[in-house]
Amino acid sequence: MTSVTACFLVLSMCASPLRAFGTTANIKHIVMGRCFDYVTLVNPSVRYDCEEIWRAFEEAVVRQASCDVAAEHYRRMFQAMPQTWACDRFLFWSKTKRLIQDYTAVARHFRTLEDTLAGYMFNDLVWCGQQEDADFDFSSCPKWSACLNHPVHSLWRQASENFAELACGNVTVLLNGSIENAFNRNSMFGSVELDNLNPQRVNYVNIKVVTNLEGPFIESCGEGSVVDLIHILQSRGFRWTCSDNDQILMILQCVRKPEHASCRTCADSLSAVQFMDFVARRQISNQKNDNNINFF
Repeated sequence: MTSVTACFLVLSMCASPLRAFGTTANIKHIVMGRCFDYVTLVNPSVRYDCEEIWRAFEEAVVRQASCDVAAEHYRRMFQAMPQTWACDRFLFWSKTKRLIQDYTAVARHFRTLEDTLAGYMFNDLVWCGQQEDADFDFSSCPKWSACLNHPVHSLWRQASENFAELACGNVTVLLNGSIENAFNRNSMFGSVELDNLNPQRVNYVNIKVVTNLEGPFIESCGEGSVVDLIHILQSRGFRWTCSDNDQILMILQCVRKPEHASCRTCADSLSAVQFMDFVARRQISNQKNDNNINFF
C-alpha cells in the first residue's frame, strides 16, 4: 500500500517514459501574441490573419489522438501564411542553436526557420490534443520518439520542408564540429531540409563547421560525417564550399568567453579597433534584444 501511495504522489516519476509534459500553458495567448508581434513589429510588411491561423492550427490538433497528427493536418494553416524570402539569405543549422542566435544577430542578412512566421510563433512550445475532448491535453504529451506522427514534430517537419523549398542563391549550413555526427541524417536538416533543397535554385551550399573553443575537436570539412554531407551534395549536383572555424563564429564565442586562450589568438589577428568595435556592436545588439519582448 505504501508503494502504491508513493507512486500516486509522484505520478510523473512513475508514468510511462514515452510521455512528457503536457501542452504549454496559455498556448493560445502565446501563439496569438507572437503572431501579432510578428506582423506589427518584426515584419510589418506582411499581412496575416492571426485568428484564422490559430483556428487552422487548433483544427489540426484538437480531437486528434496525440500520435496521429501528420504534416498534412497543418496544410490549411500553412496556406494561411505563405512566405517568401530574398535569395542568398537562407541559413540552416543543426546542433548549434545558441551560436546561431548570436550569428544572426550580427549577420542580419541571414534568415533561419525561426525567422518565418511559423518558426516565430511555435518556437520552444509543446502541444498535443486528445481524441475524446475538443481541447489540448495540458497534462501529458508523448515524447517525439514515441510516435511517427507527433503533432509538434509534424509541424516542424512541414515548416522545414517549406523553408528549404524556398531556398535560392547561396545558402549556408552551420554544423557543430564538437560532436559526433555533426551531419546527422536523422536530424531535421539531414532528413527534411537537405532533401528539399533544389540544385536548380541553389547556387552554392556553404558549409561552416564550428567547434567549441575548448573542444572537443571531432569533425571538420575533411573528417567525419561532414564528408558524407559533401558526397550527398556532389551526387545531387550542388556546388559547395566548406570552412572550419569561421572567424566571425570564433569571435562570437570569444565575446562570451574572452578569457579563453583561443580568443587571444583571435584578437591578435585583428586590429584592436576592429575587435573592440565588433564587441561593442554585439553588446548593443544584446541590449536591444533584452529590451524587446523575447520569446526564445
